Amino acid sequence: MTMLQRSLAAAAALSLVLGGCANMNQSQTATAQGAGIGAAAGAVIGALTAGGNTGSSAMQGAALGAAVGAAGGYLWNRHLEQQKQQMQQASAGTGVQVSQTADNRLKIGVPADAGFSTGSATLNPRMDPVLEQLAQGLVANPGETVQVLGFTDSTGSDAVNYPLSTNRAQTVKNFLASRGVPAQRIAVQGLGPTQPVASNATAEGRAMNRRVEIYVAQPAH
Repeated sequence: MTMLQRSLAAAAALSLVLGGCANMNQSQTATAQGAGIGAAAGAVIGALTAGGNTGSSAMQGAALGAAVGAAGGYLWNRHLEQQKQQMQQASAGTGVQVSQTADNRLKIGVPADAGFSTGSATLNPRMDPVLEQLAQGLVANPGETVQVLGFTDSTGSDAVNYPLSTNRAQTVKNFLASRGVPAQRIAVQGLGPTQPVASNATAEGRAMNRRVEIYVAQPAH
């Protein structure tokens, strides 16, 4: 058996152990499966870089891959990297921020002032090209899931802010669904004034807190 074959076999065994432990909840199982997948990838890299000398690099690669895979339960692959680059191009000049999160999700941050009029859940037409590009990427990668979160600043009552934040998130979902993304892949939630990213004591801070965040993820299982 070659070094690569031995490494893959060891990683596969580790994947089965981590993914098949009893008494795990769904979140723990996903994390374990992510660790197993990361271990397999790390083992391949380790085996290829170790040459024919020893198995230490392969095993170290498996261990490192397991740690990375367990970190968030999501995979960052070439499709997500390509989507990130495409979204950055499509959103240039709009104020939309596109990034990779620490747990390997694609984040699209839409300031409410860029996406919606004050107090409105009607989408600004200049956001159409951005969401069109997002929809194309999601249709091309059916394994990805989407979460849309709406937020407001602290001005006004909860009776206004929570429905408004939900309706803005729902507007994004409706747009994506109208472009062919299955609605069941898109989760929405309105969080009102919770989780501010800046102080609500200033106009600038309130503008930052009025936002929609879209997360695209490739589950590791």
